[in-house]
Amino acid sequence: MYKKIVVILLVAAAALSGCSKKKTPTGPGGSGTLPTADRPLVINHLNTDLGLVPAQWITAAKDSFHITYGHTSHGSQVVTGMDVLLDSFPAYEFFNDYNYYRYGPGNPLAPATALSFWDYTPGGDLGNPDRVAWSCLTDTLLGNLAGQFAVYPHHRNLVMWSWCGQVSSATAADIDTYLVRMGQLEARYPAAVFVYMTGHLDGSGSTGNLNLRNEQIRSHCRNNRKVLFDFADIESFDPDCLTNYMALGCNDNCDYDSSGTSANWAASWMARNPNHHLARLANACGSCAHSQQLNCVLKARAFWWMMARLAGWTGP
Repeated sequence: MYKKIVVILLVAAAALSGCSKKKTPTGPGGSGTLPTADRPLVINHLNTDLGLVPAQWITAAKDSFHITYGHTSHGSQVVTGMDVLLDSFPAYEFFNDYNYYRYGPGNPLAPATALSFWDYTPGGDLGNPDRVAWSCLTDTLLGNLAGQFAVYPHHRNLVMWSWCGQVSSATAADIDTYLVRMGQLEARYPAAVFVYMTGHLDGSGSTGNLNLRNEQIRSHCRNNRKVLFDFADIESFDPDCLTNYMALGCNDNCDYDSSGTSANWAASWMARNPNHHLARLANACGSCAHSQQLNCVLKARAFWWMMARLAGWTGP
């Protein structure tokens, strides 16, 4: 068993370095042409109002994409919010049909009305267990390099990975490693969309290392026409979008410094707007890892906005 694990890991590690003997696949375990969207596509706090998104583009996104999302606890905020949206709005249906492809028929396949969404797949995040394992795991999954899928192609054509807290301690070289490896995967799997992410807030403000490294990611995405889900920016603003709380030392729990006193923008907004539909959604959210329920709801809404844009919607 130990030898088998070692062999699988060696195959995954070799793939991106050019050591793999397998032919580079033409797509992410499938074929077909993806819809195109304007690039760069940066999804941030200005992209959370789903009332502006025509319903047909949500349907188009569900029809067009098959997603795999690697994350740990902070990244789960997006999925927690997606669950809440689905409870109230069936149009935002998603379904994890990983077992169908991994183990074969007899396991459920995503229904035609749902987005195929592999959650916590692959395991880990962009900095766990280290800063490069995620790219090898992605290569192995997309190319079926370990032969692990009973049903292949599995048609994964959108790959998301989130950070946990590793951007806070990252050097510029660490972020360069992330950006280079994303580029390698994009070159190897040109039919897939790879979604870049910033790291969650840590209270260090505009001049802190976190924001500097996040700006490094943003600049790369803007200059190289990438798709960026700006995790940090979304949790820097309440729904009114009037104050950048990141600049006030906001952290991942939405706490910030208000004239020397600790405050929480999510709790304050909820108190001011108890009957708002966003407040109702947030109250329906049982918990939000490391944060406030409103933050989870906003990130889920930004996710679906991104999906509509990727499906071809040009925006409001």
